[in-house]
Amino acid sequence: MYRDGAVTRRYELKRRAERQDETRQRIVDATIDLHKAVGSQATITEIARRAGVGRVTVYRHFPDEDALFAACSGHYFSRHPFPDLERWRQIDEPLARLREGLRESYAWYGENEQMIAIALADVRDLPMMAPYHDFWDEAAETLTAAWRFRGRRHANLKAAISLALSFETHRTLTRDQRLTDEQAIELMSRLATSV
Repeated sequence: MYRDGAVTRRYELKRRAERQDETRQRIVDATIDLHKAVGSQATITEIARRAGVGRVTVYRHFPDEDALFAACSGHYFSRHPFPDLERWRQIDEPLARLREGLRESYAWYGENEQMIAIALADVRDLPMMAPYHDFWDEAAETLTAAWRFRGRRHANLKAAISLALSFETHRTLTRDQRLTDEQAIELMSRLATSV
């Protein structure tokens, strides 16, 4: 009899943990959807309503907005992973590496434009955005490293490549100037190789 009770208790604990995970995921999904729609105007009350829970439940899972944002960004980027820098490193020829890096970056921006635009407008300089900025800095270094320059020439090339990799650059070239991704890649490749 004790054994059956222990099995039942383990099952109940497991099911409770599953329900908590489901609730947490509903909150994260509701936050992402709401953030896409209204950006930083999203409120805990509206997030709770969309997730079908109370405000207290939101705070039970996420004690503050930073914790909620970290969970949301982690979930979002697991579903929309950054380009693969290791694959870029396998391309030895510098210009080919640069063009492939820009092609993949611009495609990623195209797929994630709405979310990235809102995040950069709302929380660009907050600590929670550090992984995003760190990734693009590493991406610029990965593309720059193919040239094997040093000193000022390396710094200038990295600056040009960082500009080329920037979300705002991509958006300006493709939206405002109406270039295709391939035209933007060609323009930015010429800029980078002219330094």
